[in-house]
Amino acid sequence: MGEIAGGFFVEPADPARDRSAIVGLRERVFRAELGAGDEVLWDADDPHCGHVLAREDGGQAIGCGRLAANGGIGRLAVQRDWRGRGVGSALLVSLIDLARQRRMPQVHLHSEPEARPFYLRHGFATTGEVLEEAGILHHTLRLDLKDSPPLYRSAPPRGAESEEIELDGLAACRDALGVLLHDARRQLYIHTRALERELFSGEPLMQEVRRIATAGRGAEIRILVQDPDTALHDGAPLLALAQRLSSSLLLRQPMEEVESPFAGAYVLNDAGGLLFRPIGSRFEGCFQRHAPGRHRQLMEHFRQAWDRASAAGSLRAQSL
Repeated sequence: MGEIAGGFFVEPADPARDRSAIVGLRERVFRAELGAGDEVLWDADDPHCGHVLAREDGGQAIGCGRLAANGGIGRLAVQRDWRGRGVGSALLVSLIDLARQRRMPQVHLHSEPEARPFYLRHGFATTGEVLEEAGILHHTLRLDLKDSPPLYRSAPPRGAESEEIELDGLAACRDALGVLLHDARRQLYIHTRALERELFSGEPLMQEVRRIATAGRGAEIRILVQDPDTALHDGAPLLALAQRLSSSLLLRQPMEEVESPFAGAYVLNDAGGLLFRPIGSRFEGCFQRHAPGRHRQLMEHFRQAWDRASAAGSLRAQSL
């Protein structure tokens, strides 16, 4: 779907901390404009739902939406003066992305007839089921997530910290890596055991790596490989790419006596995002799209390891 128009961002919302902002938006949109009852302002399901808020760059809430435990998307509200500027799409994309992170196989929603084209453009399909809510007919629409590509939320503003997302396996790590690469502009830093083929493979991810490495002046990807022999044996796709882009995709091997205590692996981009796995041979860890403090700490760890690292003999033999 591409990037959403600027001037605002979408972030996860906490139902306790952000309740007043959510209720305020619902009151202005649902009650004041549409004449809905008090039950739409807050209900018993809200504390258990996933919520997102759209904010203009100054921090004022301008839109909201929620995702229920059963995959139901609802309570989408956008402030009147921000409509037609991509806020509704950004909220919907964020909720679908949240459903993917929670491994939901499908999401569904109820739409008024005039709003159906909006949801159809985002991949939803009409089921044919019609119901009445507040005297208005609504159509039920569903979106199958099992085979759908990753969707990207609008990035948080510079300086704001995004939520930490737990990664519970290879699929979750690959989804997070896709977002991390998508956000990167010209620089990427990878600290890895052996350029894990399972994680760093697939044409969509490799296209993003090529885009970063060829982004123009200042483009650079630095990779620290602790076990280059295994990477060569496994035929890691990043090695073949490094041979073709040797001026901007650089590989080194950390000094064993210095780096051997570090068992983890991580990927950092130049937009403050990180993917961290405490055990580099496993695919569990965490992902943050923007984490200034932790990103600085890992970046300092990487710089020190890079400065002490050397070209790996086996990689050098492959003209890397």
